[in-house]
Amino acid sequence: MSTVVLLAVTGLGLGALYFLVASGLTLIFGLMDVLNFAHGALLSVGAYATWWAADGHLPGAGSGGFGFVLAVCFGTAVGTVAAVVLEVALIRPLYDRPREQVLATVGVGLAVPALLSAIWGPDARPFPGPAALSGTFGLLGAHIPVNRLVLIGAAAVVLVALRLFLGGTRHGLVVRAGVEDRAMVTALGIDVRRAFSLVFAIGGAAAALGGALGGLYYGSVDPGQGTSLLIFAFVVVVIGGTTQAEGSGGGMGSVAGAALAAVGVGLVQQFANYYTAAGLGDLAVVVLLAALLLLKPRGITGRLS
Repeated sequence: MSTVVLLAVTGLGLGALYFLVASGLTLIFGLMDVLNFAHGALLSVGAYATWWAADGHLPGAGSGGFGFVLAVCFGTAVGTVAAVVLEVALIRPLYDRPREQVLATVGVGLAVPALLSAIWGPDARPFPGPAALSGTFGLLGAHIPVNRLVLIGAAAVVLVALRLFLGGTRHGLVVRAGVEDRAMVTALGIDVRRAFSLVFAIGGAAAALGGALGGLYYGSVDPGQGTSLLIFAFVVVVIGGTTQAEGSGGGMGSVAGAALAAVGVGLVQQFANYYTAAGLGDLAVVVLLAALLLLKPRGITGRLS
């Protein structure tokens, strides 16, 4: 029983990490139809910025208490700025050229890890997390790492915030309307480009937060971390059915679908890794994706994947 509880909670923690990464893809891909292969680079930027700040390079930041919170905020802010720069400088001129979008974002996704590796080396760096989050707590006989609860809590906050943004704010309504009919919204005097930049900023913030908290999960940061997590994030996006369909709810259902898919992927991966040979959890996720695409090609939210 204790083993099942441990696997379930750690699987939820892994799923929460996947959701933090996939939620940004859900917005950018599902709302704006931009396939952003540089999203993993934003995660790496946030992870390294948090590591750099928590390692004592940012005044007031550190590996304990409020200092670590400040380091996470700094890393998230850096990732957000990087996302805005990416959208304005690279994506915006290519909105009507999807093939060039893919090539450009793939290039950025390869260049950023190489740059990080050139600056700090290719080896993983220990992540200086707070001592309070490095311990465990008892639950039904299992010893659960505390940092898993942090990931689950952060993912829950992001999920609620995204749904409130899309469904209950003026900016969210502008974004959804701009996706449906950009020319009409522009004719009303609304700057759709600014709204789309906001979506990229939010997506970048979620990815950077995932990178910052991913350091807690893995205990280290490395240049390729964002690339590996991006693969599973895309799996979550596809399973959740996040490609916007005509008449869809502007991505709100896609965010919920991504959350459910992330939980499923995290649990399947953890249980498969434990009860089968090590490494088969990744294969189990691929099998799950293939089965869902065959049996339910519109995804778990009913949208075409």
